Amino acid sequence: MRIVLVGPPGAGKGTQATRLAAKLRVPHISTGDLFRANISQQTELGKLAKSYMDAGNLVPDEVTIAMAKDRMEQPDAEGGFLLDGFPRNVSQAEALDELLTTETIKLDAVLDLEVSEDEVVKRIAGRRICRNDSSHVFHVTYSKPKQEGVCDVCGGELYQRDDDSEGTVRKRLEVYHTQTEPIIDYYKAQGLVVTISSLGPVEEITQRALEALKREDDDK
Repeated sequence: MRIVLVGPPGAGKGTQATRLAAKLRVPHISTGDLFRANISQQTELGKLAKSYMDAGNLVPDEVTIAMAKDRMEQPDAEGGFLLDGFPRNVSQAEALDELLTTETIKLDAVLDLEVSEDEVVKRIAGRRICRNDSSHVFHVTYSKPKQEGVCDVCGGELYQRDDDSEGTVRKRLEVYHTQTEPIIDYYKAQGLVVTISSLGPVEEITQRALEALKREDDDK
């Protein structure tokens, strides 16, 4: 299957993308991973992207699209892929359609992870990270440390990143509503959108997504 995964920050896209790609046996193509791989390998696209980033500018759509095109042309993506973080806006969605048409392939579904704005703020603003090791992550509601403000693993101080403050989260949501959310209507017009709730245990959400994708595939 060829799937685009969309949803606001805090919807659990990264977690579900990894799980769904493994279950469907297709590569998980993340925009973040594409940038890191191209920059670390010093590809021409990576060098170009880094020049914009070093100057404090946004990487142009055409560079992101070129990276995605290169990745989707790799042998492991011949049988399908799961796109996470791309397309990020309608112009990228249009470019993706044009690219897939050229390759005479098409998307099977756009999986929309639905979650309320208040839940997003609760999820992200409640995160607490260990100063000693950022892989040690806790949550004031969902995964409380045994001792408030102290990492269970190493005893380090837990803190809230600036990116996780409520004000920053709400600004990220504004960007999502303005730039990315319109692609849902774009793909709805093509009959591709499958919407599921991203509330509940991780495994339950994965199963919900797989069942919704199977129904969508069966209906075609």
